[in-house]
Amino acid sequence: MSNVELAAAIHLSAPQCFRRVRSLEERGVIRGYHASVEAASLGLDVIAYVSLNIVGNAFGQVREIESQLRDFPQVLECHIVSGDCDYLLKVVARDLKTLSHFLTDRLMQVPGVANVRSMICLEEIKPAGPLPCGA
Repeated sequence: MSNVELAAAIHLSAPQCFRRVRSLEERGVIRGYHASVEAASLGLDVIAYVSLNIVGNAFGQVREIESQLRDFPQVLECHIVSGDCDYLLKVVARDLKTLSHFLTDRLMQVPGVANVRSMICLEEIKPAGPLPCGA
């Protein structure tokens, strides 16, 4: 939606609307803009959720481990979670063999990473969407 369309929808002038949007961007409320691209159209036919734990004595290295996880382009999302694992990752790969190589040759080689488990997505029912208002 253009700034003029947004301004009309919320009954503000275009310059006021632009200033408010810019303020939201500067404060990090609006984190960015992107196109939603179908992974398979780029040859990424496998989506997996990967849980991992870190070794008990590696808790002093947590930030270094997280930095390495951020650097993997295959990792779309990385979350610290409660429960049976420490991290939950959303990973994409070209095929199962590529996923296996990533898990074995890259992810499991990060110092401090242990207990890697993956769940392969069979079908996407509802893709990520906008945040709900007032939830």
